[in-house]
Amino acid sequence: RDKLQLLKDKGLKGILISVNPFYAEYVPFERTERCVRISKEVFGRNVAVYQVDYYEIFTRLGIKQKISLEDYLQRTGGESLTGRIELFLMGRAARKLRRFYRKHPGSCFFTVPCQPPLFRTWHNHFDNYGNFMPGYCGGISLGSWFEIDRLATEGIDLQEQPVLAFLIKGDFEGLFRFARDLGFQEREEGYVSKCDFCLHMREHLAAAGDFVELKPEGFYQHLT
Repeated sequence: RDKLQLLKDKGLKGILISVNPFYAEYVPFERTERCVRISKEVFGRNVAVYQVDYYEIFTRLGIKQKISLEDYLQRTGGESLTGRIELFLMGRAARKLRRFYRKHPGSCFFTVPCQPPLFRTWHNHFDNYGNFMPGYCGGISLGSWFEIDRLATEGIDLQEQPVLAFLIKGDFEGLFRFARDLGFQEREEGYVSKCDFCLHMREHLAAAGDFVELKPEGFYQHLT
């Protein structure tokens, strides 16, 4: 309560509290429940629970402590993964939930643009290592948020960041050929999304060379 009140006193007008099976693997749900309850007392109506459906599912199941994704899927049978719940098939989600979705060859995603989520001016992330992340694209850095003013005025030198250059130019096939020249091999079973395919390529590139835009390194080291 003290921490939330301090944030409000410093000018924070509201708070968004994330609820999903991935957070619940690391944060006991009783802490999330307590945060929601006290936040409503501190911020009033300016509290958003993302997503409410997951919050209701956890409450109905009586979950209080941490729960692994595997246990959650076993208890729910994989139901309510989509439907009314927004789920992005990227990062670890694309790998852990693969069995619930159709797979496609990587070439099916060559013409799907990355530019809208890459260039959006809302809901971008600053990670705790100083990386300015575009949207939800974990493992991609547009630069240091310690230098956000310089980035906003001078822009990004794409000559020094080839992976970012391919993504920004929308040349996803070019990124594939670039990765293939460095030894990348497409997964035979295919991919459940473009993000799944992109991550597989970036994982290989992060291991094959020193690409400043593929940060933080620990993101790729802990994928498996």
